[in-house]
Amino acid sequence: MAVLIAIEGIDGSGKGTQAARLHEKCQAEGINSSLIGFPRYSETLFGKSIGDFLNGRFGALDAVHPFLASLLYAGDRFESRGFIQKTIEDSEVVIFDRYIPSNIAHQGAKLSGDERIEFIYWIEQIEYVIYQMPRLDQAILLDLPADYAQKMVAEKQARSYTDQVTDLHESDQSYLAQVRDVYLQLAEVNEHWDKIECLQEGQQRSIDDIGTEIWSHLTRLLAR
Repeated sequence: MAVLIAIEGIDGSGKGTQAARLHEKCQAEGINSSLIGFPRYSETLFGKSIGDFLNGRFGALDAVHPFLASLLYAGDRFESRGFIQKTIEDSEVVIFDRYIPSNIAHQGAKLSGDERIEFIYWIEQIEYVIYQMPRLDQAILLDLPADYAQKMVAEKQARSYTDQVTDLHESDQSYLAQVRDVYLQLAEVNEHWDKIECLQEGQQRSIDDIGTEIWSHLTRLLAR
């Protein structure tokens, strides 16, 4: 079975760049790797609906309860389950650009206290138990404060699911800060998580520097 690793973090933290870079590095080193990005906006019915949600079709950020919004993201993975299983069978390493933790962080950020705790348990039951999605061997959190992340979002190239500069989630800095808090909470309590600081002495680290650290985490995982 393949080693499963996810690159996680708030919007603008560099997940897509680093996931693609890790995949390329694996290929260069002779490791049979595959890269899967979520949401799968153009590949699944649920993915298309997520694009509509992020474009504001169903209302403002607080108009859709997180319990309901999270079902779109869980459904996207469930609809992709056969594809994921086949990819795992055919690969040594499967790299996810966002996975189940992203659903927990982004929707859990809209709740607090006991409601958030209940929500995290609920999502894990839906995704891992009912939908029987594969569990990760490692999650890598790219930690970046929300104000820096929003600057990076503004520099992103056009996305397939929106013609706007920012989607519903990316446009709200206070929301991104709450998402970061949930991610930090997950990284603190889960032994299979590693956190990578994207800032060093107030300056953003280079793509190469962060990529090298991610690679070291994967090589340790493969050596177990």
